Amino acid sequence: MTRTKEDFKPLVDNQVSMYVCGPTVYNYIHIGNARSIIAFDTIRRYFEYRGYNVKFVSNFTDVDDKMINSARDQGITMPELAERYINAFKEDVRAVNVEPATLNPRATENIPEIIDFITVLIEKGYAYEAQGDVYYRARKFKKYGALSHQNINELEQGASQHVDDEETARKEDPIDFALWKATKGNEIAWDSPWGSGRPGWHIECSVMSTKYLGDTFDIHGGGEDLQFPHHENEIAQSEAKTGQTFARYWMHNGFVTVGDENEKMSKSLGNFVTVHDLVKEINPQVLRFLMSTTQYRRPIQYTQNSLQDAKNNLEKVQNAFINLNYRLKDAKGEPDYDTARKADNLEKDFVQAMDDDFNAQNGIAVVYEFARLINVYSEKDAVNAEQIKRLAKMYSKMASIFGIDLKQEENDDVEIDQLVKRRDQARADRDFETSDQLRDQLNQMGVILEDTPQGTRWRKSNE
Repeated sequence: MTRTKEDFKPLVDNQVSMYVCGPTVYNYIHIGNARSIIAFDTIRRYFEYRGYNVKFVSNFTDVDDKMINSARDQGITMPELAERYINAFKEDVRAVNVEPATLNPRATENIPEIIDFITVLIEKGYAYEAQGDVYYRARKFKKYGALSHQNINELEQGASQHVDDEETARKEDPIDFALWKATKGNEIAWDSPWGSGRPGWHIECSVMSTKYLGDTFDIHGGGEDLQFPHHENEIAQSEAKTGQTFARYWMHNGFVTVGDENEKMSKSLGNFVTVHDLVKEINPQVLRFLMSTTQYRRPIQYTQNSLQDAKNNLEKVQNAFINLNYRLKDAKGEPDYDTARKADNLEKDFVQAMDDDFNAQNGIAVVYEFARLINVYSEKDAVNAEQIKRLAKMYSKMASIFGIDLKQEENDDVEIDQLVKRRDQARADRDFETSDQLRDQLNQMGVILEDTPQGTRWRKSNE
């Protein structure tokens, strides 16, 4: 709202109430949609890292023009379509390690509340009925345009994004937007005081956010394309009804762009890649890493090079953790207080970076520094078991904010173990021809070997 960084002060101490606009479930989500989902999951995780209890609500829009058309094209009912893509959504976000929302309300489960909400707006003079439709009087709300920093007199007709000539004729003012839409033909519909119909898009989020988080809540988030008209309309509806500030902080993530022209990824432009397809081709954690390590307001350019960079950097983070834990088997030394002090300082640097408007780029840079620190420690002649555990805990907590689940590899493949031991023996016997043959065989099996002072380690490639 202010276009400046603000100190975060929650309504309730140590608690965060947070609403993020969810998908319209008529198709698989593309990676542009995933950007918003991952960005706000990263933000949520950081709040939790800092000790906040987060109530995170993200809706499903399961009644909409696009859904009606898609269901008709596929020869199924709209509820069947919604169930199919809600299940697909949950599968896709689980693949990129997004924490489940506290609540995922659906528009169709809140129709009585939507009707009640609209009724109050009509009673207060902010809305009017016209031939079975109900519209919101945008000019009556004096703050309209404040979020998107637009003057209402300069706004173009079509603020609702769903305008036709017949609809314009029913409105008192072209800038007014629909709260309720009268039934057309054989569409799904509910009974209301204004006749059979269904809710408009904007009213759904006003109802669900205030129902589950209260008339005023801490944070409202979504993609930057939702500032106008969607979030502008949510504010107008909600504050006209309650007389209270709707959301105290507004956060909008940047777009994912593709190609040399940095064109925004969208279904309407046909330049999208679905998460459903992509996670079948690449390690889903690579996509998560790419999305979560860019500060949420910045755009992300999606290219094969950016994916490869994310893959390489993710492996560095993961391997440092594996290197550290590998030393537990021979950890008999005393604690290294210099390493402990450096780790504590890096933890402070991490908090400082992420406290600055969730600056993920600076935050992950600290994680890279931590990786270097534990790699150096892992190569020391003598290490301490308790110190390893403490470093691993600090490191994994930082990494988890970016959706990176670190774990010690459990290499329990007997065949590979035997081949590695045979190679070790061949090297000890200075039979380098056999040693090289065994290495080549292991490489063909997707096994990466690492010769360390503590012996040969192996891991399976992520390819």
